[in-house]
Amino acid sequence: MLKNIAYLEFGNEKQKRAYNVIHQLNIMKDLKSYSPILCGTIPLGIDTASSDLDMIMEVHHLQDFAKIIHNYYGSYSGFRLKNKTIRGKPIVKANFTYQEFEFELFGQPQPVAEQYAYLHMIIEKYLLDEHPLWKSTIFALKEEGLKTEQAFCAMLGLTGDPYEALIDYGRKRQII
Repeated sequence: MLKNIAYLEFGNEKQKRAYNVIHQLNIMKDLKSYSPILCGTIPLGIDTASSDLDMIMEVHHLQDFAKIIHNYYGSYSGFRLKNKTIRGKPIVKANFTYQEFEFELFGQPQPVAEQYAYLHMIIEKYLLDEHPLWKSTIFALKEEGLKTEQAFCAMLGLTGDPYEALIDYGRKRQII
């Protein structure tokens, strides 16, 4: 379900708007060779007013990707492009605003189904499916300023780095 954004077309109002702007920008087609997947809170329906559209991609030629991203989206409001290293892997990240949505395009030389953003989303979807009443508490914790992973770790009683703790939890329970 989460690898194809078609479900957004029939989701809540924000998900429907997200679906429309992603199609208007033609991101899924223009960046198809990078296997883009929409991750984050909007697909799960636990977004806040400040939630962005996180598109993760598998990218092995980061400089070429950065040029392509700049060519497609460099003229949009707030466009920023960064190169950095996360967990020992080089990444390219671009941010910009289109209509009411902030986009974050994230590329790293790793299959999308192995990237933390995707794995977190799979674990979070599983937990929300198993515990539907958690949705309002997770939302409230996020409104108080917690990041999504921190909110889920609080619900699970997990300590330490929330990004790693959630991955460990998912692996131990064979969710991922």
